[in-house]
Amino acid sequence: EATSEKVAMGWHLDGQVSAVVGTHTHVSTADEWVLPKGTAFQSDVGMCGPLHSVIGSEIQPVLERFYTALPAKFGVGSGPVRVNGVLVAVEAASGKALSIERVMRIWSEAE
Repeated sequence: EATSEKVAMGWHLDGQVSAVVGTHTHVSTADEWVLPKGTAFQSDVGMCGPLHSVIGSEIQPVLERFYTALPAKFGVGSGPVRVNGVLVAVEAASGKALSIERVMRIWSEAE
């Protein structure tokens, strides 16, 4: 879960796999790169879900919980949908990553 654990796993697997990409915080990190032995790495690719939300949940119930410290049920947020990910180019013969690029796309309900 911690970024340090993900970074350590990237170094541990460097050269053995094409990519190591993590997630959990729902927020895309800006640490994408290709490790020295050819493994693409990013700590957190981000989330796929409603843009008008608090990491996917309805905004108002989350705010109420912060204001009151009382338990609250969180529904799913609404509005446009955000998709986060990475695009990794891999050399077919060796399986080594050539590049990694952070990507994000937002779809509105009109599309």
